[in-house]
Amino acid sequence: MTFEHLRKLVDMMFVPDGSGGVQQRYDDVDPKSLHPLVLAYIGDAYFHLFVRGRILSYEQSKVQVLHQFSAQIVSAVWQDKAYRAIEPMLSEEEKAVYRRGRNAKSHAPRSASVAQYHSSTGFEALLGYLYLLERTDRLYELAEESFRVISKAMMVEISNK
Repeated sequence: MTFEHLRKLVDMMFVPDGSGGVQQRYDDVDPKSLHPLVLAYIGDAYFHLFVRGRILSYEQSKVQVLHQFSAQIVSAVWQDKAYRAIEPMLSEEEKAVYRRGRNAKSHAPRSASVAQYHSSTGFEALLGYLYLLERTDRLYELAEESFRVISKAMMVEISNK
């Protein structure tokens, strides 16, 4: 994105409302009508924050260690494994949101297979959907179980090396 393109976007988005504030474009957010990659964008942010909060149980002073550990946990490879483990817990509605996210057109990074990346996008879309619907108990339940699954699998992998 060029600076000029960014400037045009900012000019479009931040329109003064006449009373010193910024005019909102939308009055509400309907997660059911959002593009699955937008849901994944929100879900990714939520899971990052959730994981960062959880790993404070293990480390509280070394920011670089916290960053590296959390980045590993939220990677597409581990999110794919987490989804496979929590799938039996999901309702049909939640599985449908996952499929929408998984099937959205996106580009996979080199650090994961295309299938893992698409699966992780579906996982993040599900979390974003639950977050935007304010289903906080269910969101926490799935994030906590995912964290537990990933932590356990990482420990097995580390002990086998």
